[in-house]
Amino acid sequence: MSLRVRLALVTTAVVAVAVALASIAVFLSMRADLLRNVDNDLKNRATGIQSRPFVPGPFTSKSISGKSTVVFPAPHFGEHDYFQFVSAKGTTLRPTNEPGAVPVNPRTLAVATGKSKAFLTDTTIAGIHARVLAVPYANGVALQIASPLDSVDRELHRLELILLLVSLGGIVLAAAGGMLVSHTTLVPVRRVTGAAERVASTLDTSERVPERGKDELGRLAVSFNAMLAALEEAIETQKRFVADASHELLTPVTSLQTNLEVLARAPRLPAKKRKDLIGDLLGELREVRKLVGNLVELARGNRGERREQVRLDSLVSDCIDQATLRYPNLHFLAELEPATLEGDAERLERAVWNLLENAAKWSEPGGLVEIGLEGGELTVRDGGPGVPDKDKPHVFERFYRAAASRGMPGSGLGLAIVNDTIEAHGGSIEVADAEGGGALFRLRLPGAS
Repeated sequence: MSLRVRLALVTTAVVAVAVALASIAVFLSMRADLLRNVDNDLKNRATGIQSRPFVPGPFTSKSISGKSTVVFPAPHFGEHDYFQFVSAKGTTLRPTNEPGAVPVNPRTLAVATGKSKAFLTDTTIAGIHARVLAVPYANGVALQIASPLDSVDRELHRLELILLLVSLGGIVLAAAGGMLVSHTTLVPVRRVTGAAERVASTLDTSERVPERGKDELGRLAVSFNAMLAALEEAIETQKRFVADASHELLTPVTSLQTNLEVLARAPRLPAKKRKDLIGDLLGELREVRKLVGNLVELARGNRGERREQVRLDSLVSDCIDQATLRYPNLHFLAELEPATLEGDAERLERAVWNLLENAAKWSEPGGLVEIGLEGGELTVRDGGPGVPDKDKPHVFERFYRAAASRGMPGSGLGLAIVNDTIEAHGGSIEVADAEGGGALFRLRLPGAS
């Protein structure tokens, strides 16, 4: 069942329930008003009979409770009201030409004995629906006055028919209106659905949905377009990433192939030249391994993170020890205060190492690399020429190589990995010019304490 049909059915059901409740309320209110008029008329009749002097008529019965009771001749019930007297013992006295007796129940006897007050009830007399009022008449005697409800029943039946027709008409109109409203309301949804289907079939993420209105459906179109834009950007980023990775891998792989071909064609190379060639091969292999590792790190992103409590100062100190061994011609000066945060120790260590490696690459032999850790902020300053202003906005982009770095080893992924890692931990990183020269990288980790 489609959403359009379900919306129409729900709308019709709600309207049907509302119409049914309204019809019931109207019917009950009308019935109460009609019965109230009959009840008032019965009460007035009862008051009139109770107040009239009673004179024996043509067919006088025995005295009831010391009063001489007159039986009034009455036409056939249904044309006028009907009455009868009831003694405490259940004996009834009524006009001789009445078609039948009014039913007597224990409550009527209680009225006759004075144990109960007057009451109204519905009953059937000679097959005619009637309303009966029982009131005290004298000591030990109750008076019952009945009024036919034929006219009331006819009005109620007519009202039932009218309400039924109105309800059916309202439900039909509600169903038609529900279909129309659901059709109109779901037009934006169908646009989004059509766009999603076209994107799925054509893989064209440039598709966009018209944005109309500021309601929920309009916001749905805006959100869908934003999702398509993000998807398009992600696909373009992926394409650039693959192209850049292919380009970066092509150079060392080509160099490896060339050196291997030289070794294959000249198996009797001089020992020194052969050693140099093998050294070049090993160096290229290290670069390829490092590049592949960086690519895997970038592709992995936040997946596979293992969050734990990390002593950031100890992690930085270990990286400095490795850098001291790797770059013995540089001096590393560190001022580290204890700091702990929750994060992925492996990714944080790679980020810190990349910062130190970048500083070492730009520092002159015998230069100084300064590292500071205070208040959850890590700073790394090198002794190089600094970062030109035009390159500062791009140094954390993947595969970005500044003009001055294109003759140096590297793939342009180190600082991109640092940026991704810090952002994954809710922090930020920036580069600035250090006082006295060099570049200053400032890394903030708000979770460190």
